[in-house]
Amino acid sequence: MKVIETEFEGLFILEPRIIKDARGHFLEAYNQKTFTEAGLDTVFVQDNQSRSVRGVLRGLHFQKPPFAQTKLVRALHGVIQDVVVDMRASQPTFGKHLSIELTAESQRQLWIPKGFAHGFLVLSESAEVLYKCDEYYHPESEGGVFYGDPALGIEWMASPTQRIVSVRDLELRSFSSVINEFSFD
Repeated sequence: MKVIETEFEGLFILEPRIIKDARGHFLEAYNQKTFTEAGLDTVFVQDNQSRSVRGVLRGLHFQKPPFAQTKLVRALHGVIQDVVVDMRASQPTFGKHLSIELTAESQRQLWIPKGFAHGFLVLSESAEVLYKCDEYYHPESEGGVFYGDPALGIEWMASPTQRIVSVRDLELRSFSSVINEFSFD
């Protein structure tokens, strides 16, 4: 597996080696030993999976400490625009975002450490997304940032009229109003 560093400390793009032949393909999506050797040492306790249609935008979500989550995200089917926002005030990338396409074809994964808000937009007819978490879902600790906050400068790959967003996500607050309530450092 190829581990690609980003400008964000602890945030990595992972490219598995895909073996293809006439039957299809095979890849190793996760191997604890390989990940530990790459410095990505965590124990995952929960897998979450969602299926969504084109235009669905989910996020930007996080869990507050002490229940913050490290996530390993990939598209099992389809194509998504995956977006993370650095919520760690001590980092030079604080308030910046990374946007990447994750596809079932490439099988790229995104390793998201604690301290990031996460969301995605479905770009294909439908998409199935799987993400592993190192902490259990804790409803009282969930939070989020409004995906359309102009201060974040995220360029979503679908026009506002093409987006399907839950009422809950439409009511999320701005980055500046959320960040003062907790610390990921």
